[in-house]
Amino acid sequence: MTASTQSLLREALQLPSNDRAALVEGLILSLDQPDPSLDALWLKEAEDRLAAYHSGELGTVDAEDVFRELGKKV
Repeated sequence: MTASTQSLLREALQLPSNDRAALVEGLILSLDQPDPSLDALWLKEAEDRLAAYHSGELGTVDAEDVFRELGKKV
């Protein structure tokens, strides 16, 4: 984090909670912008995975198994 960003953060932390919440919301919204090129890449990836599944090149894993395994690591 740059010095100017740290300074800005210190100033923001002095704001009332409603203003801090509005600031956070505005910052998050500024990051959540659609990117058509990324959307196209994800669409191609999904189509490729579906084709691999249909051709038998890609198997599946039950969601219960995935969540059980994740639960072990937590």
